[in-house]
Amino acid sequence: MITAIVMIHAEADRIPETAQAIADIDGVSEVYSCAGDVDLVAIVRVAAHEDLADLIPAKIGKVTGVVDTDTHIAFRSYSRADTETAFDIGADGD
Repeated sequence: MITAIVMIHAEADRIPETAQAIADIDGVSEVYSCAGDVDLVAIVRVAAHEDLADLIPAKIGKVTGVVDTDTHIAFRSYSRADTETAFDIGADGD
């Protein structure tokens, strides 16, 4: 599974509608509206790199209200649960 984080600049008066339209696209798992340099952040999960080309410019980029996108492909995921589990290995003395 390939995870990409898509930073989206959107027309200010269309952010809620744009966010919902993006969230409704297959392959998009989450969309966040946020403060800062971008208006929306979408988390995309696909099976292959080629699927990103079908999803991001062809679908997300064509949603009404999307002005620009910047895509970051994730290499590895880290979470608190993963870190705690790693330190528990061998902790029981076995």
